[in-house]
Amino acid sequence: MRAYFYDNKDYDPREPHEQVPLTPVTPEELRNLGVLYWHLDGDDNLAQLDKIAKDRKYKNRDELTCSKEGLGDLYEKKLKIFFEEHLHEDEEIRYIIDGSGYFDVRDLLDRWIRIAVTKGDLIVLPAGIYHRFTLDTNDYLKVIRLFKEEPKWTPINRPADDNKYRLAYLQSLRDSGLYK
Repeated sequence: MRAYFYDNKDYDPREPHEQVPLTPVTPEELRNLGVLYWHLDGDDNLAQLDKIAKDRKYKNRDELTCSKEGLGDLYEKKLKIFFEEHLHEDEEIRYIIDGSGYFDVRDLLDRWIRIAVTKGDLIVLPAGIYHRFTLDTNDYLKVIRLFKEEPKWTPINRPADDNKYRLAYLQSLRDSGLYK
């Protein structure tokens, strides 16, 4: 995983969008936003994933191949939906089996942080955080999605500032002393 501030230039979102000079974002800064990260590798990566899933009380999972072949005629439409700024009312947890892509999350100053993920990365976005996703120029990502309950993926597009999960997320940041 590599995280940095997004340059906000209006061109292909699948490009890296690195600011010049590059401004990296540390795993600690991401944790302060509620974003968790692990890199699972080796022969026991699925056992590691199972342990994390059990510890975080994830009961269900599915697998998705996000590519032109995997999504077929829905490819362009799905990528556009994934890249719309939104939040979810539950955590979004993704384990990258193969390929690469970008998760963008908003920081406390409403700036975009780009998180580049590749094979072996496991990322958890908290409920209520504004975010979006896109593939990179490789146009391929295979992912395991984990869920606490029945699998669902319901985006709530911004603005959703009065959503109770958004409000709870902001309150958790206030409680940590990071947000006023």
